Amino acid sequence: MTAVFARPAFHDALSQLADRHLLRDLAYVGGRWIAGAAGKSFGVTDPASSATLAWVASLGAEETETAIDAASEAFSAWRAMLPQHRAAILRKWHELMLAAREDLALIMTLEQGKPQAESRGEIDYAASFIEWYAEEGKRLNAESVTSHLPGAEMLVRREALGVVGVVTPWNFPSAMLTRKAAAALAAGCTVVAHPSSETPLSALALAELGERAGIPAGVFNIVTGHAATIVGRMCSDSRLRAMSFTGSTEVGRLIAAQCAPTMKRLVMELGGHAPLIIFDDTEVEKAVEIAVNAKFATSGQDCLAANRIFVQRRIADAFAKAFAARIAELKVGTGFEDGVDIGPLMHERAVAKVEEHVSDALARGARLVTGGKRHKAGRLFYEPTLLTDVAEDALIMREETFGPVAAVASFDTEEEVIARANDSEYGLVAYVVTENGARQMRLGRALEYGMVAVNRVKITGGPIPFGGWKQSGLGREGSRHGLEAFTELKYLCIDTAA
Repeated sequence: MTAVFARPAFHDALSQLADRHLLRDLAYVGGRWIAGAAGKSFGVTDPASSATLAWVASLGAEETETAIDAASEAFSAWRAMLPQHRAAILRKWHELMLAAREDLALIMTLEQGKPQAESRGEIDYAASFIEWYAEEGKRLNAESVTSHLPGAEMLVRREALGVVGVVTPWNFPSAMLTRKAAAALAAGCTVVAHPSSETPLSALALAELGERAGIPAGVFNIVTGHAATIVGRMCSDSRLRAMSFTGSTEVGRLIAAQCAPTMKRLVMELGGHAPLIIFDDTEVEKAVEIAVNAKFATSGQDCLAANRIFVQRRIADAFAKAFAARIAELKVGTGFEDGVDIGPLMHERAVAKVEEHVSDALARGARLVTGGKRHKAGRLFYEPTLLTDVAEDALIMREETFGPVAAVASFDTEEEVIARANDSEYGLVAYVVTENGARQMRLGRALEYGMVAVNRVKITGGPIPFGGWKQSGLGREGSRHGLEAFTELKYLCIDTAA
């Protein structure tokens, strides 16, 4: 029975789309756009204005199983397709994304709130993963093994794992989907994806483009709705052989526990609590520019954001003064205003957490240099904030903040700051600013993080293995390692005796 789906008008802001067909309010399952059996929907809100942009179909366990059915049925043919034929489809998807860049950025800014320039950058970034894996999928080579048995030839090959479940967050709604899905598709797997209910429109637009690119029915599915129901069903189904998730460590633990009975492969990019370590051999202005970029991109709502900024004592005061001046120049506003650096936070919970971290730090002796309260632009906007002399036991030094608040503390020695930086359950990325080459190498080895950036902020992309140590995740995304995550090794031993 076809569900009755109430389809209220989309918000007027979405009328600016050049291609209105990119705006989808139904889920994409088995090559069809469907509503849930109950005809339920949920609202997607613009965080800048609190206006409802669209109502999107809310699917449940039954439709999730239908998506898994479709992906399972499509797997054999997709796996059997020559890698260069899969690559041609992926390259077409990449080209369509770039052609639709302005529309995709418009959708993203409206539902996520980030400045439009950042949204455009994310579309380029998201498309780059499709291009990378379109080529890398051709290079899943077999390897021969020198035989240790008489009369035997040995071969090791990589084969597609099966149906892959993908769960993506709201802060990078396009890039996190393509980084996971493109790798899985290139490996010959099929995908069932659940986007965040706060930003589903970006994922649905990518499904529309994927359909146009020629991705066969059932190979790429988008299931929208309540996360607990959908993800729970994905975790429990033995036909899904892997789950790829980006989000909080707490939710990652829950997903891992639910996947345990079916022994799924897990690829998880979880929480971060990045240290930024600035040594006194660095020019202050250079350090400030790195700190601004590491802290305030995506309004601080980024797992790679510098959450703890350690500055060597000799330059601490000069750095704080220059950093405060630079922060005060950051423009706060809606994503469509010219020159905006800081947009709204995603929801009220995010603002409340920022407020809690600031008040706790101040109660423990921190000094408020600039900012420190909600911004007049709207209820979900928060002033870019600088706290100095932040105590080691403050919440902001122990937890991920996910907001535009920079917490600065001073240090004296290299050994001391390494110990403080490593004193965290997280280990995603660390930033080091120093002109001393030997120190760069020492810190690169000593810091317990999956990625270390030296004298720069931008380090991610298709060719690199993205991921962390400790409670920051399992496995890697991007690079050949991200592709191999969705394959199984098969060993063949062939008798050649006469």
